[in-house]
Amino acid sequence: MAKKEEAPNMVERFAEFKELKNIDKTTMISVLEESFRNVLAKMFGTDENLDVIMNPDKGDVQIFQNLEVVPDGEVTNPNIQISLSDARADEDPDVEIGEEHTKEIFFADFGRRAILNLRQTLQSKILDLQKEAVFTKFKELEGELVTGEVYQTWSKETLLLDDDKNELLLPKNQSIPGDYFRKGETVLAVIHNVDNKNNNPKITVSRTSDVFLRRLFEREVPEVHDGLINIRAVARIPGERAKIAVESYDDRIDPVGACVGVKGSRIHGIVRELRNENIDVINYTSNPSLFIQRALSPAKVSSIHLDEEEKKAEVFLRPEEVSLAIGKGGLNIKLASMLTGYVIDVYRDTEENFDEDIYLDEFKDEIDGWVIDAFKEIGCITAKNVLNTPRQLLIDKTDLEEDTVDNVLEILRAEFEDDDEPAAAPAPETPAPAAPEAPAEDAEPEA
Repeated sequence: MAKKEEAPNMVERFAEFKELKNIDKTTMISVLEESFRNVLAKMFGTDENLDVIMNPDKGDVQIFQNLEVVPDGEVTNPNIQISLSDARADEDPDVEIGEEHTKEIFFADFGRRAILNLRQTLQSKILDLQKEAVFTKFKELEGELVTGEVYQTWSKETLLLDDDKNELLLPKNQSIPGDYFRKGETVLAVIHNVDNKNNNPKITVSRTSDVFLRRLFEREVPEVHDGLINIRAVARIPGERAKIAVESYDDRIDPVGACVGVKGSRIHGIVRELRNENIDVINYTSNPSLFIQRALSPAKVSSIHLDEEEKKAEVFLRPEEVSLAIGKGGLNIKLASMLTGYVIDVYRDTEENFDEDIYLDEFKDEIDGWVIDAFKEIGCITAKNVLNTPRQLLIDKTDLEEDTVDNVLEILRAEFEDDDEPAAAPAPETPAPAAPEAPAEDAEPEA
């Protein structure tokens, strides 16, 4: 009757292992054998003379005990020895003293306490394996998207369950402001941190990290997922606004246009997931001056003075552009600083300077667009920026031919000379007196 009780227990244990994911068959058999040996060692004092054969396909186990045959009456330890007469009576009639006799033992014969002890040992090891498997699985998935169903919400965190019923914790400080979840609702997040303190895996997810925004772009934009577009920098103020700098090594691809999509089709899905967080997508450049200009969009920068050692930038703008550069609540300039890594100070340029200066884009009829872009990349956005920069420095930084730089300088100087001539020497109202007055300039003044 005891043997009948053993079979379902063993089948149940094997079935539990088969349901476990990320645990290979070899590990499963090893742990089961170890559990049996631990219990048997306590019962017999040792497990060295025991053979434990696992049959996971059948759902059973066989245990064989190897005993030394000794003369009758000389058995000192029945756990490792057997008398000659007992050995021959146990279906081994030809055995001799000094040889080894093997007999099969049945675990259920040791009673319910032994079976209960084995069950508890197995349950403990199964639990440890489950925890280890969960930790290993999610540790490898750090930084990846995960979907969970809201199971319970507290004041400081929300408990999610994934498809395998693994627990995911979403702390309040990792939730986007405005996040409100109901039980049973599906939540998308990124695996932020996984630790295994005291063999108790804790999986923390986040919706506020920069990585979450990166993964959303990878999901929504095929070119990002395939590596055709590279996300170089991300800056976020969760729930408010974000800036992301992208570039493509394929000249045929417009990275900004691909990320935004036709009529914003791609970025709208990301914005909705982020609770209407506004996202600015800009072209990345390794030129810090131009990068800062783009990061401060939609404001138009007049000039920039950089301190690359201190990572500081002084940005000069028209008075009406200053508020755009700073943004509502200072968000725009704060995100631009986060994105570029520079401390940005904004200054109002004087109206007089703007009255005298002209944006380079105004010269597209006379200067090729790619030449203008070369000057803009080194921070020269206006004509005065170019004219106030030493000629050799322009040649070195723009990597343009000397003739090209000289041609640009000539065009810009001509523009300002044309503007200055009427003010410096206005045309006389009547041509007649103009001729005799000319030589009088060198004459001695009258007493």
